[in-house]
Amino acid sequence: MATYLFTLLAFVSPALLYPFVQSINSFIFLLFLMTFLLPAVNIGMFRLLGVVKDMTMKEREERFKPFLMIALLYAVFTYMLAAKFKISVGDNVFNLILIIDAFVLFALVITFFYKVSIHSLGIWGVIGILFPLNKVIDDPAIFVATLVALVIAGVVMSARLQLNAHTPREVLVGAIAGFSIGFFGMLILF
Repeated sequence: MATYLFTLLAFVSPALLYPFVQSINSFIFLLFLMTFLLPAVNIGMFRLLGVVKDMTMKEREERFKPFLMIALLYAVFTYMLAAKFKISVGDNVFNLILIIDAFVLFALVITFFYKVSIHSLGIWGVIGILFPLNKVIDDPAIFVATLVALVIAGVVMSARLQLNAHTPREVLVGAIAGFSIGFFGMLILF
């Protein structure tokens, strides 16, 4: 979802991605590597080592170690951005990364108590970020992107239910938490 969000913003409002406007492709590749590819490899390694029974991690208890490693990867990525590029709170990219870190941290913490749909959390987090941007960015493309994200959210939530991966409550909790973190994170940091 992080790669999707930043790619979308690169097309709709590249100025939001300062100081990476000139090197946006490199930044998005690094983002993809650290927030998708490495976590996917991490879960694959946990599967090979027997830490998780299968890639779906149906049991809440199986999710702790993979989610902890993913949270550490996101923290390392955030630290790398701050150290290498000298960005901090107040810079758009850093603020967006902090909101994404909040999603990951929430997913880790809630897993100690409840199994929530991380897919629902992620897509609704993107929607929570896009909603306030519609008011700030006067471009119909961001509105269309928000509508597309809403349709994708419906498909994702329906798929999680159809596959019996989650209960309706787990999907709803993920959606509410994702939207809330994204929306209020935007209001606080921007």
